[in-house]
Amino acid sequence: MTTVARSVPSAGSSALARPRVAILGGLLALSAIGWGLVVWQSANDSSMPMHGGEEMGLDVTMGMAAPLFLAMWVAMMVAMMFPAAAPMILLFDRVERGKRERGRSYVPTAYFVGAYLAIWTAFGAVAFMLAVGIDRLAADADWITSQWARLGGLLLIAAGLYQLSPLKDVCLSKCQSPMSFLMTSWRDGKVGAIQMGLLHGAYCVGCCWLLFVILLPLGVMNVAAMVVIALLVFGEKCLPVGNRLARAAALVLVVYGFVVTLFPAALPTTIT
Repeated sequence: MTTVARSVPSAGSSALARPRVAILGGLLALSAIGWGLVVWQSANDSSMPMHGGEEMGLDVTMGMAAPLFLAMWVAMMVAMMFPAAAPMILLFDRVERGKRERGRSYVPTAYFVGAYLAIWTAFGAVAFMLAVGIDRLAADADWITSQWARLGGLLLIAAGLYQLSPLKDVCLSKCQSPMSFLMTSWRDGKVGAIQMGLLHGAYCVGCCWLLFVILLPLGVMNVAAMVVIALLVFGEKCLPVGNRLARAAALVLVVYGFVVTLFPAALPTTIT
């Protein structure tokens, strides 16, 4: 812990300002590129899931093969998660730059960021397998297609209840306090940076995974839903009222889930 604390330059250091601006600018630029790719894919996809008539059935994967789905998933994660993860990434970079200024060996921030993104990519692979499984089940069982909206409503309720769970609280607390995470989870070297990136990514997944799973019924390329989720994730992690936002979101999700369960047409991707 002491080693980490000594490696952090003073907050007012002018030498620190430009690197922090560069890192933050890079993260925001990558996020903007991610949003651009998501909007482009949404606008150019001619087979948005669950639109256009019941004869089309479910198409949760939007007809995308695994490589394209994962590529778009990574773009989504960069767009939606990098703004919320920026404080953690900036603090890691600050510690490593402190080491560099003292002539000690340091690790480029890319190792931490790459490992963090790898966790979300792995989660994307799981989401793709889940989506494929749903599509295959729907092809063999008509009731899944006919009851898809109600199943989506139940998933929304589950996501709302998870917002109130102890696991959500633990993971959110780790994401809300970057300094606490570094002080308790610091590892030296490149392998250590990768381990830290994986661990922090795991906490982020534990905090937000159901918020992303509900994109399956809401629409994987539903940009409006993605914007709302991205704002919620950012607010939970970066604003002083983060815990209140998490609980408010729980109420909204549960109520909306009940509405969708009773009135399936309330789901934007309802088959008509």
